[in-house]
Amino acid sequence: MKKYTALQRIQHLIDPKSSLLIIGADQKTYDPSGIITAMGYIHGMICVIIANDFQIKSGAYFPITIKKHLRAQTIALTNQIPIIYLVDSAGVYLPLQDQIFPDENDFGKIFYNSAKMSSQGIIQIAAVMGHCVAGGAYLPVLSDESLMVEKQSALFLAGAYLVKSAIGENTDNQSLGGATTHCAISGIIDHRCKDEVSCLEAIRKKINTITFHPQKHYTKIQSKAPSLDIHNTLEKLSKQKKIHHDVQLIIDSIVDQESFDGYKTLYGCTLICGYARIEGWPVGIIANQRKMVKNQKGALQMGGVIYPDAAKKATRFIMNCNQRMIPLLFLQDVNGFMVGSQAEKQGMLKEGAKMINVIANTIVPKFTVIIGNAYGAGYYAMCGRAFQPNLLLAWPTAKIGVMHGKTAANTLLNIKKNKLDEVEEKKLRNTIESLYQKKNNSQYAASQLWIDSIISPEETRHWISQGITAASYASIKKKFNPGLIQA
Repeated sequence: MKKYTALQRIQHLIDPKSSLLIIGADQKTYDPSGIITAMGYIHGMICVIIANDFQIKSGAYFPITIKKHLRAQTIALTNQIPIIYLVDSAGVYLPLQDQIFPDENDFGKIFYNSAKMSSQGIIQIAAVMGHCVAGGAYLPVLSDESLMVEKQSALFLAGAYLVKSAIGENTDNQSLGGATTHCAISGIIDHRCKDEVSCLEAIRKKINTITFHPQKHYTKIQSKAPSLDIHNTLEKLSKQKKIHHDVQLIIDSIVDQESFDGYKTLYGCTLICGYARIEGWPVGIIANQRKMVKNQKGALQMGGVIYPDAAKKATRFIMNCNQRMIPLLFLQDVNGFMVGSQAEKQGMLKEGAKMINVIANTIVPKFTVIIGNAYGAGYYAMCGRAFQPNLLLAWPTAKIGVMHGKTAANTLLNIKKNKLDEVEEKKLRNTIESLYQKKNNSQYAASQLWIDSIISPEETRHWISQGITAASYASIKKKFNPGLIQA
């Protein structure tokens, strides 16, 4: 009997030619987590898929495995879309049990989320493709429907060796918890399948019977191609070697032609805000302007920096989008909030806090794409991971961290000023910059689940559209309440 890889199982499950968003980094290079999490279409229905990778430590759960599994469940919970588990795991990786087993967001949260999804009517289908042991054995039982593969699957609280050790019973894994045992005797599993292909086809058939209707929160109209080609735009900017470029060119390369309607275009210009359409869906865009601009008094403002006036503008714009039920899209290329005595006197902290407040209390879907830098508290204010965007995506060139490596090096060297000679200073600078370069890049961020996926700029429109499609299935029961905002 042929046993497929985790990725092959997912590819067989989704519709032919369907796009697939892999959540996390390249497994073999950056992320040996033993699990592949993804989002794709099955019979035209967008679904979340979690597949254990038996090729990596028999699909055992490491701390990063838990993190990926929980993130995928969160996407299903947020959007109220079906989730499919392709189970093939040896369970908790025992040498790291203290980092996997006991805490709030450890292994037990998987079952908590599953129970919550069940209470909300979110469809869960589990197929045991290989081993499913110990606490993990509860996941198929908690699902709406479950399947097993003959002579290949095994589901039990304890395997044959542990049973022998614990109670002295002699048995084998198939007798203990094979497909026949659980489909014909215990009745725990609903369907027995002769092989993997028939199992995956059975899942597709079940999804095809689900009746799901999108909510009418967001109105989609006929899509129009952007006025600019994103590839040509980025190639042009690259040839010009302009750090301080006009982000409006990128916006015009992503949104539907002639759909962008700017908001307060002469005020707070280090942030561009405006209403637009992406593949026909409405969006409210908040983008960091990279070129130097002038404020109301004619003073120059640095690109990529959020000033008090820009934060004030964004706060009101985000509130407007919540009132009108328009999903939000943050295009991040930010170095942080403005610092210095003048910014402090202008109330930077207050205006920044207002912006953070309304983002945290937003009820419409939020999507973040890091197209350049994501540094400092500006990363938070532009809807970073802590603010729970529906999807957080990044272009390959993205940089994520507290600050740029050179800035960090200069800061630490200033602290140690007069304590180092020239050789020691150079060595420390190189060490700091090298460390930041290694851990500020998009691949490292994806391996840590700081971002959901790395996408090419050409894919941006597609995945924002798919994200809004997924979000359209979720009901919105609460009203927008931004809380106390300081005057």
